[in-house]
Amino acid sequence: MAKVLIVDDEKSIRNTLAEFLRKEGYEVETAEEVNQALALLRVTEFDLVITDIVMPRISGIELLQQIRQSNPDIQVIIMTGEPTVDTAVKAVQVGAYDYISKPIVKSMLIKVVKQAIHLKGVTDKKKLLEYKNHQYQKNLEQLVEERTKALHNSMQSTIMVLASMVSLRDAYTAGHQMRVGNLAAAIGEEMDLAPSMVEGLRVTGYLHDIGKVTLPAEILAKPGKITKLEFEIIKTHAAQGYEILKDLRLPWSVAEVIYQHHERKDGSGYPDGLKNQEIMMEARVLIVADVVEAMSSHRPYRSSLGIEATLKEIRENSGILYDSDVAEACLRLFERSEVDFVISGDFAKTNFVF
Repeated sequence: MAKVLIVDDEKSIRNTLAEFLRKEGYEVETAEEVNQALALLRVTEFDLVITDIVMPRISGIELLQQIRQSNPDIQVIIMTGEPTVDTAVKAVQVGAYDYISKPIVKSMLIKVVKQAIHLKGVTDKKKLLEYKNHQYQKNLEQLVEERTKALHNSMQSTIMVLASMVSLRDAYTAGHQMRVGNLAAAIGEEMDLAPSMVEGLRVTGYLHDIGKVTLPAEILAKPGKITKLEFEIIKTHAAQGYEILKDLRLPWSVAEVIYQHHERKDGSGYPDGLKNQEIMMEARVLIVADVVEAMSSHRPYRSSLGIEATLKEIRENSGILYDSDVAEACLRLFERSEVDFVISGDFAKTNFVF
């Protein structure tokens, strides 16, 4: 049932209009002046206010203005015994639904009230639909966020499990992967690469030697000099890594980068002898990180070559074997001593950005 508030300082008019509207099925309350009307509006939700313009102390136009500020959805009909064009225009400009003249004709009043109530109903339905849509969007966003988080955690676990597989075959290589991933990510940040690309470098670094799980353990752990044949077998790990990961759905080109991580700028690398821009940017970063960590770390077949010899290799072959921008970014990190992760790589600090 629609609720109507009638505001008029003349009791007879209030009572007459209230009687008209109650017979039409409306719930009606009355007020003899604006302050009383405002008090009722604060405690009751009305659909329509019918107010006289000329009243003691505060006019109906002022009441209309206050209603528009505090209850913008309430419909308001203005009535007056002295109608003028200016008064009607002002009432509509302030936000009145309609304007009627005294003496009030019952049929006209009922018609205008029905139209105003209908408009209020349409407005309420619109607001309800907007609210439901907002709640749906909010719930949908929350659901997407939860699903994305679950997918994120699942993907991170998968990456960690895959990376840890290598330690079952070669403990040296497992630590190497962590350090290469962290160094590659740091180089990417130094080069101002996009955050998603930086995390892609970290992930790829963590997985780049996974192809070695297919190699004989006696070759991986061999303490002496590796033969030419053994080296050719080891070289297959890049292609094997690609085969292992090519069907894994990740937001980065991990398998492709792993396939290229032993290429060299001058075409002297493997497996395809790619040159310059033929090598993906992520692979160019990974190449430098891989060389730096491998040269500066201990291996079963040799001791660490030392950081000075490692940086000399990168510096002298910048622009020849290694991308010059990548090489310079790496050297800047070492110059600023921002490479603790090279000797203390840690999966646990990883937080992938998709």
